[in-house]
Amino acid sequence: MTVRRAAGGIGLLTLAVLAGVSLALVAAAPARAAVRSFSITFLRKTYHFNKEVLPSLLETHPADLGLSGSEEATSELNTAGRFIGWHFTLDVVTVPDGGNLAAAARRLLARGPRVIIADLKANDLLTLADLPAARNALILDMRTIDDSLRQQQCRANVFHILPSQAMRTDALAQYLVWKRWSRWFIIQGPTSGDAVYAADIRRSAARYGARVVADRTYSYNPGSRRSDTGYQQIQTQMPLATEVSGDYDVIFVADETDLFGDYLPYNTYAARPVVGTQGLVASAWTPAYQEYAALQMQQRFDLYAHRGMTERDYGGWLAVRIIGNAVMRAGLTAPLAMRKYLRSKGFLVAGYKGQGLTFRPWDNQLRQPVLLSTPLMTVSMSPQHGFLHPGYTTDTLGFDEPETKCNLGQ
Repeated sequence: MTVRRAAGGIGLLTLAVLAGVSLALVAAAPARAAVRSFSITFLRKTYHFNKEVLPSLLETHPADLGLSGSEEATSELNTAGRFIGWHFTLDVVTVPDGGNLAAAARRLLARGPRVIIADLKANDLLTLADLPAARNALILDMRTIDDSLRQQQCRANVFHILPSQAMRTDALAQYLVWKRWSRWFIIQGPTSGDAVYAADIRRSAARYGARVVADRTYSYNPGSRRSDTGYQQIQTQMPLATEVSGDYDVIFVADETDLFGDYLPYNTYAARPVVGTQGLVASAWTPAYQEYAALQMQQRFDLYAHRGMTERDYGGWLAVRIIGNAVMRAGLTAPLAMRKYLRSKGFLVAGYKGQGLTFRPWDNQLRQPVLLSTPLMTVSMSPQHGFLHPGYTTDTLGFDEPETKCNLGQ
């Protein structure tokens, strides 16, 4: 696939400076070696999305979500690769909703083990990973956050880029305990995903000494929110849903499908902050993040994709950077060798978070600080100061090695 080029207004003076720098580099560089090519497969599936469930008309799901991050990173790799004789291509394979993912993956893998960036949901990711032809492949999971894929359902050929659900609730828990907001009211939605997230909240509370003082399951019918009196119904229902006996410091919401969580801030019975899947949210990336030179990354991505960089875009970007690190820094091209390298102490990748990022060898999860943010600003970053670990402080987030249920088998 041809990688799109970033558009933007570049002044004549800037062009002149860049031209001068380029000529100087060419003059100083030794004779250019033969260019070597490396192909990265970007495998994605389009999933049916119901726009009617969105709480706000401002929330959008661009068709290039995730893909633009990988395209931007490929462009960056090729800028650096020109000076050391490497060229990267991103081959995009899209399986339509309802299409046969396994058949498409078999066709890809018929040519031998490959390096694959997987923009897939959990079930499809496991379908890909469990194919016999994928046994020796390297699969970078840029999308899922499911704990099960890092625990009982882990796979040796799958490396996870985004923080797991457990890492996210731990990140929020550390901040709340640091703030001394240790009494939590959990309100969860009716889905199985909500139940899993709520279980992670309880785990985090026990881990960091917080106390769950109230726990409630709530089911909200969103059909009326765009009626003429929708806001009135919400304004009435949310206080009733959050009225409990006893006091609490914070409402911890588990609403993975956005049924009601966005309506909680400013509508709760008591004046308390809202955190979790809505309110103050834990994530790998947000368009509001600016620290550690992330502002420059945000600006480059905006020039390229003409929108803000989402967490999924960051996952796609980081997956390509990880591959580029293995190829250009370690000189590896075979997927099995790259897998061994990613688990080693020699691997390190920059992610605009103030420290190098590495993989946990026991579950193939990328260690990383987790951002705590609202839609317009970054509030904090975990691990918080004072939460210590004998190895990596980022291993205070999620399942540490003694807690893991993952058996990679190699």
